[in-house]
Amino acid sequence: MTLLDADDASARVAAIIVTYNSSATLPELLASLDTSTVEVRAIIVDNGSADDTLIVAGREPRALVIATGANLGYSGGINVGRTYVREGEHVAILNPDLTVEPEMLAGLLQVIDDDPTVGIAAPQLRGLDHEERFDSLRREPTVMRALGDSIFGNRWRGRPAWLAETLRADRDYERAHDVAWAGGAALLISAACDRAVGDWDSAMYFLYSEETDYARRARSQGFRVRYVPDAVARHEGSGSGQPAPLVALISVNRIRYFQRLHGPVRTGLFRIAVAVQHALRPHDPRHRYSLPVVLDRSRWARLPSGDPVPSTLSIRSSQNRNR
Repeated sequence: MTLLDADDASARVAAIIVTYNSSATLPELLASLDTSTVEVRAIIVDNGSADDTLIVAGREPRALVIATGANLGYSGGINVGRTYVREGEHVAILNPDLTVEPEMLAGLLQVIDDDPTVGIAAPQLRGLDHEERFDSLRREPTVMRALGDSIFGNRWRGRPAWLAETLRADRDYERAHDVAWAGGAALLISAACDRAVGDWDSAMYFLYSEETDYARRARSQGFRVRYVPDAVARHEGSGSGQPAPLVALISVNRIRYFQRLHGPVRTGLFRIAVAVQHALRPHDPRHRYSLPVVLDRSRWARLPSGDPVPSTLSIRSSQNRNR
């Protein structure tokens, strides 16, 4: 058993798991952490689930369970979890619909231990069927990369790097290398990087692009983002089940991120490049919904956003059942 009691001070890794209606998948993640070859503490931050997530989480007596009573978004939940990370612990960010292979955390931890300039280590993400591979690695966004992804999507997977933000070639997932950023479903952040970068930006990013922003800030502090193919997590993913407002939010947050780094002219071109994705897919009602949202900034305020952080939280651990 390597899932330690939340009050155990000997863990090297604190795993922050932000849940939202995750009762169906959370048990498998916790069970997989219990087979990890690295000792880990589980910090479950529930974002106001309406299902039985808190009941399911409560069945694992070793976990620290924090009920926010509100939907703070992914970044907001991570930030709550960070307040319970102990000094010196590395921070694993794990989606509740993941399972981790026994050696995954050990593989990521070795990379961080071997080179202190690696601040973020990312595993290979594969489907639950063990066959599908998620294209989880990214380049820094540009206008042409956004346009290339909008036009071609998963077609012409071997197109040049200047036309693709997403890395899709098999060779990019077969070797360890540095990337600009990686999908936030599973990451290991070194204690030094976590301390230097600080909170995730929950004010700007309720959901999506938070990992893009965090990785950029980590790189600006001198840390590298390293992909580790031998470390594997299994991910269910949301696939085509995302509702239209969240599809629109993905695009809007990409534009918000780009705008922070570039002037109005380039940002305008980037927004058009992102809009092309939706304009070319009118058969999909989610894209029909998203296109006018992307083009009309006045609609952005109506997209999903986080609730205020409550003044009190319900916390349960082995020594603190409810305060």
